[in-house]
Amino acid sequence: MAMNPDPKPGRWILPLVVLGMVAFTYFFVRALPTGTAETPSDTSLPSAATTVPDDGEPGPGSSTTLPDTAADPAVQAYLDGAQAVLTSLEELQREMASVNGGFDADPRTVDYQDAVDRLGTIAEQADGLVEEIDALTPPETVATIHEAIRTAITTAAAAADETLAGLQSTDDGTQRRNAVAAFDTAVSDLQTAVANARSAAGLESAPDTTQPPGTTTPPDTSSPDTTTGG
Repeated sequence: MAMNPDPKPGRWILPLVVLGMVAFTYFFVRALPTGTAETPSDTSLPSAATTVPDDGEPGPGSSTTLPDTAADPAVQAYLDGAQAVLTSLEELQREMASVNGGFDADPRTVDYQDAVDRLGTIAEQADGLVEEIDALTPPETVATIHEAIRTAITTAAAAADETLAGLQSTDDGTQRRNAVAAFDTAVSDLQTAVANARSAAGLESAPDTTQPPGTTTPPDTSSPDTTTGG
């Protein structure tokens, strides 16, 4: 009888099985398709700028650059000062309407001395507004418009003085009423000039909270009174 050279041939079975499994796993993994990393999709939409043509209707696919609403600090400081003067002058305009309306009413609701005192205060404060305008330093952007602003406020101050002088005169009230009309015109001119200054600086006009132009001069409902001033 021939002798078996390996008395335990079964001991090689387990290593062979393990080797086969390793080889199978290696080739199986290599045979799998290579995965590709997903590229994140860009969900941001391109900014669609709009062109506003001459007719005011926006056109598709076109762009425009809107003006910057932020003014230079020096320009903004000047505009704030000019707007403050305008607001004060509009308050004086309403006071003048009240005085003249009451003085011309029939029966009179503002007596002569009261009218003199109140119109005197208006004239004094209008002169002060001229000083406020002169204290402002107009930037180059609004240098030309500043002249129109100053002209309007000095005209208003002169008209306020003339209104008081007309009241104290012995005429039939024509001088005073003409001066009041000139004051109204000056206020309107100042409103326009300040709006133009804001436009030149690339800003929108300030909201208009005033009465419509020409509301200061009251209707003449009384007969001329030459005994207590015009």
